[in-house]
Amino acid sequence: MSTTHEPLEEYDGPAALLADDSVEEVEVRLRGHFEPIDGTFHWYGRVSAEGLSERHDNGAAVVVRTPHGQAEAKLSDLDPWGRFRLTGRGRPPF
Repeated sequence: MSTTHEPLEEYDGPAALLADDSVEEVEVRLRGHFEPIDGTFHWYGRVSAEGLSERHDNGAAVVVRTPHGQAEAKLSDLDPWGRFRLTGRGRPPF
């Protein structure tokens, strides 16, 4: 019996965003899928937190932590509602 588990395909809920020696409580909406062409799990979504855009730049490297795990990601694409797009590869934080 294997003790590893396959990553979930989605997660909506609370998370912590770690960057520059700070921890920020945020809400995330994440999705992902296995890409057979490169053999990697790709995950992505949006992160919203009031004032987050004032502290982080487009392309900033962060760590996303949920109750299920943590993973490195990049911030990009600030939308009109103040949410950054979040992208990562490999084992997701959900």
